Amino acid sequence: MLSRALALGLAAAGLLLVGVTTGGSGPQASAGTAADSEIRFMTFGAPEELAAYRALIAEYRRVEPRGKVSLTEASDRSDLLARLATSLAGGSPPDVFLLNYRFYGQFAAKGVLEPLESRLNASKAFRQRDFYEQALDAFRFGGTLTCLPQNISSLVVYYNRDLLRKAGVAEPQSGWTWQQLLRAAARLTIDRDRDGRVEQYGLGIEPTLIRLAPLIWSNGGQLVDDERRPTRLAVDGPKAVEALSEFLRLRSAWAVIPTEQEVEGEDDEARFLNGRTAMIFSSRRSTPTFRKITSFDWDVAPLPRFARPASILHSDAYCLAKASKQKDAAWRFIEFAVGPRGASIMARTGRTVPSLRSVANSPAFLDPRRKPSRSRVFLDTIPSIRAVPSISTWPEIEDAADVVLEQALYESEVDAGEIARRLVDRTRRLFERAER
Repeated sequence: MLSRALALGLAAAGLLLVGVTTGGSGPQASAGTAADSEIRFMTFGAPEELAAYRALIAEYRRVEPRGKVSLTEASDRSDLLARLATSLAGGSPPDVFLLNYRFYGQFAAKGVLEPLESRLNASKAFRQRDFYEQALDAFRFGGTLTCLPQNISSLVVYYNRDLLRKAGVAEPQSGWTWQQLLRAAARLTIDRDRDGRVEQYGLGIEPTLIRLAPLIWSNGGQLVDDERRPTRLAVDGPKAVEALSEFLRLRSAWAVIPTEQEVEGEDDEARFLNGRTAMIFSSRRSTPTFRKITSFDWDVAPLPRFARPASILHSDAYCLAKASKQKDAAWRFIEFAVGPRGASIMARTGRTVPSLRSVANSPAFLDPRRKPSRSRVFLDTIPSIRAVPSISTWPEIEDAADVVLEQALYESEVDAGEIARRLVDRTRRLFERAER
């Protein structure tokens, strides 16, 4: 039976084939020429994201007019992962696909991904030092670069500038603290007619391990016992339990986030879009959707901190199937997509924080006329970004942990120490089964 995270990932890949001609020459001899090979590329995303990938392929077609690329659009991440698992096991996978680093380990461990280190080293388009090392390192399996990252987002706080001004709350700045977040969220949580039903909440945050992790790190705690070869979650340590307690009190003590029933009726992103939540934790992936907002002004800020700055890596990479029959042609497409021209296309859509340093620091990404105007926040937080382990069972670990966290967040009274022990116990066997 598929885990919830895996099922979700596979559902996200609900694919629509869009034929696009592409081609060109690459740095290595081709097993199949650009003229006779169709590259199958699979990804998923919101409509705005998928439109960006179509634009990317269209530009590649303009530059390299002889080959073909067909885009397979998955419905969500679960769909993507499921389709990949099935097609890779059957020996007929897409040539190229996008994977988040948290989910690629299960495929890398089975040896079905083509290592890209030698191709990157031979590339004339860029070198390893041209990329942010945090993104490259997240896709090293067994010490070898396995996929090539397109982005390096951190977790940030999106905020409704109009609601903050109306409530007299100062805009969050670098270095703001967890206590400042709580005070701001409390002032922004409003029951206008005092009927016991909150019309506007101060904060939206998912009860997931990847939302909790940067809070634990910021407080000086650890997520796992060994980041390179983890054998268990380490969230039962004192610093981690302190951060977990603060996280759980968002609902039980402060009541600044929606109830479970309210979130089921309208999720956090929709509440932010509709002006019913003032601040929300999310990655760069929300930007294309939020750019549709016309009813209020918004921007981004770094995560609040406990003892030190900390954030969590959000990164997707182009992976090449070992079973592909046109690896060289597929690499040419990856090289274009991650290179200066392709990365600039994706950056302008708002979808990515480019992993290529030159594009990340260019107007394609930093143009203040395109929201968020404070996009440099994403770059400023890169030094404090940390990644979760790349092990084969990590999706299942997240799945099991998220169930525990979701139940705990909406309970009226919880013991953070007991929840931490439950997290460790529920995931222990998944660590034991991991292929590294």
